[in-house]
Amino acid sequence: MSEADNLVAKIKTAMKAAMKAREKERLATIRLIQAEFKRVEVDERIEIDDARALTIMDKMLKQRRDSASQFQSAGRDELAAIELGEIDVIQEFLPQQLSEDEIVAIIDEALAGIDATGMAAMGPLMGAIKPKLQGRADMGAVSKIVKAKLTA
Repeated sequence: MSEADNLVAKIKTAMKAAMKAREKERLATIRLIQAEFKRVEVDERIEIDDARALTIMDKMLKQRRDSASQFQSAGRDELAAIELGEIDVIQEFLPQQLSEDEIVAIIDEALAGIDATGMAAMGPLMGAIKPKLQGRADMGAVSKIVKAKLTA
């Protein structure tokens, strides 16, 4: 297997391990990840590489965070717990999360290279930092930090 298949291969290996250990919840989440990979491969007629896998898993995390907060607001804690469990499994395969200081440093560095000021810089700035932060930070939180910096 090539280096590009590293994350995909790691997930396949984890699926086999979860099957052997009979970890039903973990296995179900890993199967969801693989199903999403397969859906993207079929829809877009591509083979998933690590960068694309990170993007897909980031989107899955965002969906589960949104669902968990909606379930908690509705008093459905048992459903929120399922979503939070899936978040934990998905995060196991993502790179180490960056600290807020590291995120701010990346934002400041990118901001120095952008001509626009104020909220007009939002799009170009997010475009510049997203590849560096994909899978390593919650992009919703990053967006809030960027907005705060641009309006300050």
